[in-house]
Amino acid sequence: GGEECEIDAENEHLEPILKLLGVTKENLNQALCYFKIEARGQSYTRAVQKDKAEKGLEALMKATYSAIFDYIVKRVNASITVKKKGSKSETGSGRRSKGGNSGSAFIGVLDIFGFESFKVNSFEQLCINYCNEALQQQFNLFVLKNEQDEYEQEGIK
Repeated sequence: GGEECEIDAENEHLEPILKLLGVTKENLNQALCYFKIEARGQSYTRAVQKDKAEKGLEALMKATYSAIFDYIVKRVNASITVKKKGSKSETGSGRRSKGGNSGSAFIGVLDIFGFESFKVNSFEQLCINYCNEALQQQFNLFVLKNEQDEYEQEGIK
């Protein structure tokens, strides 16, 4: 873990990432592989160990995915907001939405464990829910396969 690092310039994903982030290879390398210490008016730049740089890269990826998720949620929310005329809904029924007079619609996620409604849904929560669903599916497949094997052993069709 004590070796210095440098961005792999041969990585096929580097150029698209640089373009999307709006940075140069040198700037990204500097941000991930070096840190600055300032003491008594002096500034020193030191190399980051490879394992620490990898942790920094993981944090950057998580923050990037989180920002993209937040952006998508904002865009979806903006596109499903109901424009109210006076106090009546678009359908003219005069009924108010569940959220009062806000005119906001929402999308909820129903998973096998029930409905979760948070004021702010994060990318991290989406990942947690996805993993829970994947684990539940694996468990269900395992249990059903065992039941099916048991039925076949007992001659039940």
